[in-house]
Amino acid sequence: MEPPVSLDAEDIRNEKVKVLRSMRTLDLEDVVVGQYSGRTTKDATYPSYLDDETVPEGSIVPTFAAAALFIDNPRWEGVPFLMKAGKALDKREAEIRMQFKGIPGALYGDKSLGNNELVIRIQPEEAITLKISNKIPGLGMNLNRTKLNLQYSEGYKEFQFPDAYERLILDAVNGDKRLFIRSDELKAAWDIFTPALHRIDAGELPPELYPYGSRGPVGAHYLASKYGVRWST
Repeated sequence: MEPPVSLDAEDIRNEKVKVLRSMRTLDLEDVVVGQYSGRTTKDATYPSYLDDETVPEGSIVPTFAAAALFIDNPRWEGVPFLMKAGKALDKREAEIRMQFKGIPGALYGDKSLGNNELVIRIQPEEAITLKISNKIPGLGMNLNRTKLNLQYSEGYKEFQFPDAYERLILDAVNGDKRLFIRSDELKAAWDIFTPALHRIDAGELPPELYPYGSRGPVGAHYLASKYGVRWST
């Protein structure tokens, strides 16, 4: 969102509504859904979603979704925002990744290290990491991948970090509405996703199977490749 005119709750929520109204309605061509299947390793056997006795036989309810979203305003025109979430994946974490574009005519031709990336990890273990490609010290001209890492638990050992619900409960007690969703914000968010959700419910986009404990369906990686980004580097 754009900077609000103040830190007042309504000014912040006005900007959140404004950016949601600038977002395109989600196109089904930019969506991948999946459902986890069973998997057996030498150590354990993991059930599929359909093995759950509470799940109807033959259910096509997704347990994974990935989507590419766009904001049609002067600042973010043409920039893809990729989101994914799912159950039974290889990791349980929430993070935001900003991948920088490579520059044309770069002096170092090695692209195997990927582009520079800023990672904001929300949970677990809050952190901010800047991943950059730098020259290895010495007489050679070789590059390496380096992380500039701010680990909150290490950098602020003397502070106690409340969890998300503790913060929200305290805000509710204090009457602070900045982190709470207003009704028009909720409607604007649903307007983005509802048409695609109706088509998925109608069976137009069946879920792709992915193994329990994997990174998700293969289609999600093709979606990221379509827009020249990686889910993680």
